[in-house]
Amino acid sequence: MANEIWTIKRCLEWTKEYLAERGEEHPRLSAEWLLCAATGLARIDLYMRMDETLNAAQLETMHAAVVRRAKGEPLQYITGSTQFRMIDVACAPGVLIPRPETEMLVEEVLNYLDTEVLSPEAAARQRVELPWNDEVEQARKAEAALADERATAERRAANLTAADEAALGSDVLGSRAYAEELADREAEEAAAQAAEAEAAKAAEPELDEYDIAIEGADQETVSAQDAAVSAPAEPRTARVLEVGCGTGCISLSIAWERRGHVTCTATDIEPRAIDLATKNRDALGLTSDEVAFSLTNLVSSIPREEWGTFDVLVSNPPYIPTDVMRSLPHEVKDFEPDLALEGGADGLDIFRRLLNAAPYMLRAGGLFACELYEGALDAAAELCRQAGLSDVRIVHDLTDRPRIVRAIVTEPKQRQ
Repeated sequence: MANEIWTIKRCLEWTKEYLAERGEEHPRLSAEWLLCAATGLARIDLYMRMDETLNAAQLETMHAAVVRRAKGEPLQYITGSTQFRMIDVACAPGVLIPRPETEMLVEEVLNYLDTEVLSPEAAARQRVELPWNDEVEQARKAEAALADERATAERRAANLTAADEAALGSDVLGSRAYAEELADREAEEAAAQAAEAEAAKAAEPELDEYDIAIEGADQETVSAQDAAVSAPAEPRTARVLEVGCGTGCISLSIAWERRGHVTCTATDIEPRAIDLATKNRDALGLTSDEVAFSLTNLVSSIPREEWGTFDVLVSNPPYIPTDVMRSLPHEVKDFEPDLALEGGADGLDIFRRLLNAAPYMLRAGGLFACELYEGALDAAAELCRQAGLSDVRIVHDLTDRPRIVRAIVTEPKQRQ
């Protein structure tokens, strides 16, 4: 075969048939992924360059990749990457592969941050109560009512015939006479206001240079106050704590999609996960100030002075029940790390520990959100309620399976 000509088209068709014979569920898609990794091309480019010939290095890479895939190794480990929401994530054996369901977990966190943390204060709460506010508001309402009244009268009177006007009888709002009366009243009020302003101006004393300086300072103060009233409150930086970060896809997506508004602290007990997550962070151009990774068991490395300062505690913990582990697909059970998968008899061993930590880590009103095994969501929600959390909800994934439990910490616990 070394002397044969292998075009992209020939290699794609051969790989598809080879994998299909070995039980591959999506042989063409797998063949495309492997070819993209071997050639560095995007999938669409494969179909635009079908007649191009693969070189020796590409053929060697492709051969090794096909052998690995035929044995059931996940595509993400073979190609070395996957896409997660808006970012590309490097993958490697020993670290859990990101799943599409986990993208929804990120979405839940972002929705919470946008509505509860990052949005400006409501306009009513920003408004400074000044002594003249009520008078100004009443004058504005009166002026608006008069204008609306006149517009209604003019609109109706403009289309009236003499017969129509006679038929209206006591409905003066529809008469031309009433529209004219309103116009006269407005003219009289405007003239009166102008006269009052002129009289007040004439009554003002002459100002010397000192008075002018004081008046200017007062005007600057008023302008500054007006600016303070009208300027929206700056959103503060949100703080997210992720436990069990794996590739870092959750924290990196949150920091990437809300860059400049969120900082993340992420932990994992697996050194390979921390190394890979750091690599992914660097590839995105994010800094350690934006996403900090820590090798530790759950929240053990979180400094005591940071307890109670986080807005979100999020996790995709090990959650597969022990009995279910045996029935997992070959490419999951035999290639992905048990440490990142198995969650004990009911799948909630790590979840219970996270739930216990949440009131210590989160501020009042903070979000606790976890992805879990679909058969354990009801039990997890009940545990949240028993722990005193509020607004407990179960979120379904795109296949309508229960996937995420989320709750609010209303009564944070103080460190001892």
